[in-house]
Amino acid sequence: MQNPILENCGSRMLFSEVCRVAMDSFQLNKVRFALTAVGMVIGTMSLILVTTIALTGKQYVLSLIQGIGANMIIAEYSGGGNSAVSAVPQDYLTVDDMRAVQEQVPGLRAASPMMELQERIPVGGGKERDVQVLGVSPDYRWIRNLALPAGRFFDSEDTASRNKVACVTDKFAERTYGSQDAAIGQTLKITGLPFTVICTFREQVETFGQSEVSDDTILIPYTVARYFTGTDFTKQLFFSTSDSSDVPRASHAIGEVIKSRHRPESVYKVQNLTQLLDVAAKTANALTLVLMLVAMVTLVVSGVGIMNIMLANVSARIREIGIRKAIGATRREIRTQFLTEAVFIALVGGFVGTVIGLALPFSVRFFTSFRIPISGLSAVIAIAVSSLVGVLFGTVPATRAAQLDPIESLRYE
Repeated sequence: MQNPILENCGSRMLFSEVCRVAMDSFQLNKVRFALTAVGMVIGTMSLILVTTIALTGKQYVLSLIQGIGANMIIAEYSGGGNSAVSAVPQDYLTVDDMRAVQEQVPGLRAASPMMELQERIPVGGGKERDVQVLGVSPDYRWIRNLALPAGRFFDSEDTASRNKVACVTDKFAERTYGSQDAAIGQTLKITGLPFTVICTFREQVETFGQSEVSDDTILIPYTVARYFTGTDFTKQLFFSTSDSSDVPRASHAIGEVIKSRHRPESVYKVQNLTQLLDVAAKTANALTLVLMLVAMVTLVVSGVGIMNIMLANVSARIREIGIRKAIGATRREIRTQFLTEAVFIALVGGFVGTVIGLALPFSVRFFTSFRIPISGLSAVIAIAVSSLVGVLFGTVPATRAAQLDPIESLRYE
């Protein structure tokens, strides 16, 4: 019976004929080529899944930072500027500064002053606890992205009426009253005055005491807190923009407005999370790239497998190569033939691996509520690298086949 591969050979082969010969070769060695392609399947699938995992981690980290307040801007007084003016009275920020910023800086969605008090309050059973009392406005909840497990946050009416209402942290409520629901409606005394607890709150992201909110923090309307301090001075001013892209511009504008309202030698810091978000994003991107390079090692190993199977294929088809050369096939055509077969194996494995690699995260998104990020670029890279692996590791076997002596090949048994 005549070899089907030789039936498709002529003195000059078109690319379509090259592909047909490659398909005939695969049909004659189905198991061998399938096992070789499995390595590429695993490699490309790993590349896509590793990229997906890295992007998921990046999304998680950025969401944690954004949970603190992605659009948040914080302004505070940081000193007189130098020792020569150290005797000058401190030039703190005021509520009027906040109002001036709101009038002069466009794009601000919310603003809140923050007045701080350190109090020791009775918690029952003759015990007292040191707490931090913060006087803030209703907008503070939105600026800091606070969660309210129970109750309601004080509103503009409470602020205008100077109602003695308070919000306590969820941990304070559980330690003091047994549960968060039990805390609602309870009365606690701050500076001797009774305050009604109307809600419990917590940060969306645990900051481990690195923010102004601690486990024993109580929030009250700033209009009430200013009577305890006896001044309009605030420790910090909080702002929030409508769009996170406006944060750098707004931060600079806020700083200019505040400086224009105070002594030239006074120093004020205006901070936001944009820089932290940028650093986190760059770090995550670098980690993604490293993980992709590690996954590519699997593709390289698969390439070695392709080279080995193609070398074995060349050895098994030496006589065929001799016959093809005898009827006019050139070295270039022989090289192209075997190189095409190597690339075809790599592409088939790469395509199947890409489909599986994309199917898994798509399945998670379809069947669950998790919005796992999917990178189309990783699929393109996987296919491109698969092709490159096929070319690189198929070159040696193809060159070896092209350099075989036709006479010696015909004598080969």
